[in-house]
Amino acid sequence: MAESEFQEGNCDDRRKMRENLKKDMEEILEKMEKLTVHATWMVYDYTAIQINPDLTNAMQHLEDVFLRCKEQIEKKWQEVPME
Repeated sequence: MAESEFQEGNCDDRRKMRENLKKDMEEILEKMEKLTVHATWMVYDYTAIQINPDLTNAMQHLEDVFLRCKEQIEKKWQEVPME
């Protein structure tokens, strides 16, 4: 009787270990996918800049315009009376 309870406990432990391993593997795979996407975009950006150096200036200009626009929208939003 005690031996069968011991074996059931082992099965439960193994099942939990398998579930934990599966969960850990899924989390690691998800992190690897995110890193792969990030690395791909880095390579794409690097390649685009190497092919067209003016792209860096254009991107900087777009960022500046975006920040100015965002600032204006925030100012206008603060002027709107709260109802």
